[in-house]
Amino acid sequence: MKERPIIFSAPMVRAILSGRKTQTRRLVKPAAGRQSEWLTSGLIARSPRLTIGRTNPDGIFGAQMDHPRGGPLGFVACPYYGQPGDRLWVREAFALSVFDPDGLSPEDDPENYDVIYRADPEQPGGGWADSNGNEISAPWKPSIHMPRWASRILLEITAVRVERLQEISEADALAEGIESLTGDKTIYHWDFPKPRPPHAVGGYKSARDAYTQQWVVLNGRESLDANPWVWVIEFKRV
Repeated sequence: MKERPIIFSAPMVRAILSGRKTQTRRLVKPAAGRQSEWLTSGLIARSPRLTIGRTNPDGIFGAQMDHPRGGPLGFVACPYYGQPGDRLWVREAFALSVFDPDGLSPEDDPENYDVIYRADPEQPGGGWADSNGNEISAPWKPSIHMPRWASRILLEITAVRVERLQEISEADALAEGIESLTGDKTIYHWDFPKPRPPHAVGGYKSARDAYTQQWVVLNGRESLDANPWVWVIEFKRV
């Protein structure tokens, strides 16, 4: 079993904590050489076969690409997401309290520091505070800089597969953290960034529509239209 870091935005962290999110999709990013040629050539429209679960000679888990008419196109590693049984510790935006009784750094004495997470709700009066009530005024630290000891979420990978982005099913869109609101009719939405995109105010008719529009907001219309290959990582909280 291996542990690797993985970054999630604040809305995705909230979805994981609520139990709604049990999947994540990440772009397949091939290495240089033949695989890059495959991505930019007409072969992408001919649906090359990707067989998950293979390992290359170095023991790296990933997918073997084969031409639809036969013949290998190359190997795509599943970079740091690992394979079933491996674990992912979540990196998210955070801040540290200024309370430091021993004069030691957080790395040397982490138990004397409060970790405040950007994904957590703000206080009634606005803003965030540590456990002593001290307002957090220092800049938030980007998720990429979160050390392992500050992480509060540990995930275990339960399944890995590859598919085209637009192949996502309604059930899988819900597993990506899309919420449903049932009133006179059921509408679907995600945890919108602020300010909320104008086109997203009314919600969507299906979880799948909500997810694809979320992808557009985060990655652009061109990315959705390209219908790229994505890793589908299924997980559970440990």
